[in-house]
Amino acid sequence: MAEKSKKFYITTAIPYVNARPHLGHALEFVQADVLARYHRTRGERVFLLSGSDDNALKNVQAAEKAGSGIQEFVDKNAALFSQLFEVLGVRVDAFQRGSDEKLHYPSSQKLWKLCEEAGDIYKKSYTGLYCVGCEAFYTKDELNENGECFEHLGRKLDLVSEENYFFRLSKYQKQLIDLIKSGKLCILPGTRKNEVLSFLREPLQDISISRTNERAKNWGVPVPGDDSQRIYVWFDALNMYQSGIGFGWDEDTYKKWWPADIHLIGKGILRFHAVYWPAFLLSARLELPKSIFVHGYITVDGQKMSKTIGNVLDPFEIINKYGTDPARYYLLREIPSGEDGDFSYQKLEDRYNGDLANGLGNLVARVAALGEKISPIRFEFGKDVEKEIDATCDDVFGQYEKHMREFRLNEALADVWHLISSGDKYINEKKPWSIESEAELKKVMVNAGYLVGAITNLIEPFLPGTAEKIREQIRFEDSVMKIKKGGNLFPRI
Repeated sequence: MAEKSKKFYITTAIPYVNARPHLGHALEFVQADVLARYHRTRGERVFLLSGSDDNALKNVQAAEKAGSGIQEFVDKNAALFSQLFEVLGVRVDAFQRGSDEKLHYPSSQKLWKLCEEAGDIYKKSYTGLYCVGCEAFYTKDELNENGECFEHLGRKLDLVSEENYFFRLSKYQKQLIDLIKSGKLCILPGTRKNEVLSFLREPLQDISISRTNERAKNWGVPVPGDDSQRIYVWFDALNMYQSGIGFGWDEDTYKKWWPADIHLIGKGILRFHAVYWPAFLLSARLELPKSIFVHGYITVDGQKMSKTIGNVLDPFEIINKYGTDPARYYLLREIPSGEDGDFSYQKLEDRYNGDLANGLGNLVARVAALGEKISPIRFEFGKDVEKEIDATCDDVFGQYEKHMREFRLNEALADVWHLISSGDKYINEKKPWSIESEAELKKVMVNAGYLVGAITNLIEPFLPGTAEKIREQIRFEDSVMKIKKGGNLFPRI
């Protein structure tokens, strides 16, 4: 077990709140929650941060389109993201808001001043193509043949001309390459690390880090010392990882948690996290995050989720229909942790019936039904648990730990289901329903219960509600196993 003093600080990306959350957000949130819960089981101090990117131009435009005040609009959508955490069973330690003038504004202004003191901020006039969807400027060679951003196909970029502040990103090119190549800034999976290094082979251009009040509609964090400008959304949004844990307002808390152990993000915002963010931190002479883990996108029946196609999935509807843990299970098992994965209702129901109802639910029901009549059962671990059972659990645990360390969450779940298969096989071979000797029956049920106990411990980060229900039926108190039949964990669809 890890030392009590060890800390683990994980962040999700800070989602834009120009619209309701979709299933892609749910995927990232449950992945982060699994990692946070896993590290808690290891006795570590854990902090999970998320929040809402309130200051994006797309929020301003969406509020205008809705005929709403900006603050009112972002508050309404931010509340939906907070609600999604609740229905997903995700425990967030901080939900940092970009419109938090008390804590986030001075924190981001402090980061600005540190970069300014390093000589890395200067002012100039600029004309460029701006993608509101990405909140980023692009050069023509970064766009497709139709002049479109690859993340937001079909959307025309804005030609923007203004005087604003720039950050000397080019100054940190070699340092960034060295940090990423050496693994000091770890990027997973390896394909994403290679993608960043490929981008860094081309000369880095300095980037705009402010907007005029006119274009920002007077919304966002003011530039220190210049009332005519607002801080560019990525400069302030990335700083939420620090402002949410005390940077600029509680240095003791900040030192307790920073640097982040993992930034968990989607592949579309890799450049901002792996190039811009570490460069800002290097300039400010602050520690870098230890690792960036990049997940893919969810497609729907083979197509990318798109408002144009009309296939954007509402996670609230899915959770309401199938339940929290079945929704978590599908996202974590069916979607490869670092790659794109497909969603369909048919696949979800197949997983539900096959893996949850017929697999885990059936095993727990069998053990509970067979063991209740002879409960409680006293046992000695070294004497009563068969060596083969113990070895099987150890093997699965070893693979599970390896996959968790590598952030291959779907494979860690597959390891657990291997153990579930072992449990079914053990019961089928021992046929406890036909055993006449109570002593022999107790020995068999101890081993079956031991397998269920191991399975419960391993699924707890993934399916916390289910783990709690299993322990209500099969639980261990010192050297006593108590078994009591309960309700069906997963009624078949």
